[in-house]
Amino acid sequence: MKNDKFEIKFWGVRGSIPVSGPEFERYGGNTSCIEVKYGNRHLIFDAGTGLREAASSLTADGTHDVDLFFTHSHYDHIIGLPFFDAIYDPKLRVNLWSGHLNGTTTTRQLIGQFMRPPWFPVEPDICRAKLAFRDFRAGDTLKPHDGIVIHTAKLNHPGGCIGYRVEWAGRVIAFLYDTEHVAGKLDEAALYLMQDADLAIYDTTYSEAEMPKHIGFGHSTWQEGVKLAKAANVKQFALFHHAPARSDAELDKMQADARESFPASFAAYDGQMIEL
Repeated sequence: MKNDKFEIKFWGVRGSIPVSGPEFERYGGNTSCIEVKYGNRHLIFDAGTGLREAASSLTADGTHDVDLFFTHSHYDHIIGLPFFDAIYDPKLRVNLWSGHLNGTTTTRQLIGQFMRPPWFPVEPDICRAKLAFRDFRAGDTLKPHDGIVIHTAKLNHPGGCIGYRVEWAGRVIAFLYDTEHVAGKLDEAALYLMQDADLAIYDTTYSEAEMPKHIGFGHSTWQEGVKLAKAANVKQFALFHHAPARSDAELDKMQADARESFPASFAAYDGQMIEL
């Protein structure tokens, strides 16, 4: 990797629940997990099942410091954490960030409630890495390391969800994992995060035809994402958080339809890498 580039790796692009089978081979079945590398830094956004595979990348790079940002703590976004080898490695420092619980629960408490019997056989005190817990609130600006700035905003999702805008060396990536739009009104938080982004990654779980059955579920559509991408002058637009039953053939069609309206659209897949 070049030191002057953002490198984005999609380790998990599915929503709700991991899937497997021949109809999901090309786009993959892991739940949400995206890694961003810049310089010698590693940032990971969400701890879905893709996080297990991301661990091998960290080992190969000889990483000693990683930042893991949670958008929220629904199962599909945290279930990979106990299987993230980095938290058991005494040579590593892992910084864990969350801001979706409005100060009612700390990041440390969140992990402790999830990684314990009867839901998991052991508790976080088995972890040997140096764990640092970082709490924030939606709207805060984060500066985890020199030269990088991360803006945050509250997204429209049951239980809360954080959207991130990551800025470094003139590049911008927007992460909008789980959010539901209001018909006929462009989301101001989404526009703020996506404005002039080099890459916007957006929750396209549904199509507009499917949306009436899923109002209140906390997810959006590729059509709404394209509207936002156009309005925000986005350079590349990633369809993300694919519905668990969405087959490769259906995602091919969704990608083609999105490209008719916004040619720089693509449906993200497990293992995909992008340089900015």
